Formats: sequence, structure tokens, C-alpha cells
Amino acid sequence: MTNVKQEEIVAGLAQELRRGVVVLAVLSQLDEPQYGYSLVSKLADRGFPIEAGTLYPLFRRLEKQGLLESLWDTNESRPRKYYKLSLLGREVYTKLREEWTQMVGSVENLLNSEEGEKDGNS
Repeated sequence: MTNVKQEEIVAGLAQELRRGVVVLAVLSQLDEPQYGYSLVSKLADRGFPIEAGTLYPLFRRLEKQGLLESLWDTNESRPRKYYKLSLLGREVYTKLREEWTQMVGSVENLLNSEEGEKDGNS
């Protein structure tokens, strides 16, 4: 397999992994109200870059599901829509976080057992 083909496959699979955790990443940062650009910056600063074109549709979907509440701040020259976790959003985030922690532990066990088998430690 060529390196280019391999890189394409890895990039596609990595994108699928990210898609699966983007909701968790976004919810984790909305305990305090955030507007879109502030959240894009905050996530990028913490090593989880996200495009605004991905974030805004996600905000709308999560709000429609009742996980986020929004409010407009019109005190500035440019009005901003802020989002924060609703009560349901907090509950869902807590459960997703538990799921994530369990999943990460399980995958780490799988990966570590694979490494042990390669080293002859099985």
C-alpha cells in the first residue's frame, strides 16, 4: 500500500473518531455560557480544533434536543448568541463522560494487551 493511500485511510478513520467525540468535547466546555467563536478558540487552545461550520449546526441540533440553552447578549455593538448546558444537558454530559471513561479504559486494555502479545508477554 502506498503511503498516500495509507495516509488517506488514516485521515478518514481519524475523522470518524473525532466526529464521535465532538459532542462530548463541546458539552464539556459549556458549563459557563460561550458564544461560537469563544468556544472555537477555547477548544483549539486545548488541542481540539473545530471549524465554525461544524460547531454552529451542532449548537442548533443540541439546542433542539434540549441539551443547550441559548441567550442573546445585545449589550455589545455586535449581538452574540451564547450557549450553555441545560439541566438535561448536564445530565446527558455526565452520562456521556462516564461512557467515554469506560470506553477509553476498555480500548486501552485492548491496545495494551495487543502490545504485550507482540512483546511475547502474553
